[in-house]
Amino acid sequence: MKMPSPHEAKPSTNETLWDANDVADFLKVSRSWVYQHAASGLLPLLKIGGLLRFSPSAIRTWAFEQPVLATVRVGGGTQGG
Repeated sequence: MKMPSPHEAKPSTNETLWDANDVADFLKVSRSWVYQHAASGLLPLLKIGGLLRFSPSAIRTWAFEQPVLATVRVGGGTQGG
């Protein structure tokens, strides 16, 4: 499924838009991370004047379409002696 460009994100008619703080809370990331990814076109957004707003449904869709990367812990065990 092709994601809309950042300027094509359209909220449903009764959906309250999120700001960067709301997106950061939902994704469990920093607000600066949200701004960096929005500026680079990686997050779907709406630009209203100079303000960035986000459709909650577009952010949820985006989040669940991201690939899951495995986390590998290196050297996490205890040493026997």
